[in-house]
Amino acid sequence: MSDVWDGPLAFTVGTTQILVGLAPPAVLGVFQQHADLVEDFPDADDRAVGGYFFVAVDDGDGEWPRLVVTQRYAPSGPGFSPGVLCVPEKRQLFIGAGTRLVAYHARSGRWRRCWVDEAEFGFWSWRQHDDVVLMSAELELAAWRTDGTKLWTTFVEPPWSYRVVSDRVILDVMGDVRTFDLRRGP
Repeated sequence: MSDVWDGPLAFTVGTTQILVGLAPPAVLGVFQQHADLVEDFPDADDRAVGGYFFVAVDDGDGEWPRLVVTQRYAPSGPGFSPGVLCVPEKRQLFIGAGTRLVAYHARSGRWRRCWVDEAEFGFWSWRQHDDVVLMSAELELAAWRTDGTKLWTTFVEPPWSYRVVSDRVILDVMGDVRTFDLRRGP
């Protein structure tokens, strides 16, 4: 018997259930048949073959996911895990994997893609601070409103870190510390 589990992981935010996986689920074809929007990003760009990421969203309106996104991405591996951030009150979803960033919304009742963007060198994480979503990447810190509208971006280089205190971003890039407004940016 194997302890390796390759099925998708399910988590719920409000009434929205999100399935994520690093391998295609056995029922992928069925999910795609029933979804309102299916997107596949088969190429990981010009880099070496990286990872695979699967996201399916059931926003409580039916028994099947209404949004299904599959993609190959690079870079992958330690430090470059794919990520999802859901803002249920805005019916907004942010996905990051490799250098690809994608956002979707369902404010009109059906899921639609808002935009595709690129993370400098490789996505690290999403974090929500009030009505702002921050995206960390190897060489970039960027911000969007929770409705998916881009606010700003700034170049960084490792080692770097940030924290948010009272709507102020405190950004430390190789010991050089800057402080700026969360919504206006640097």
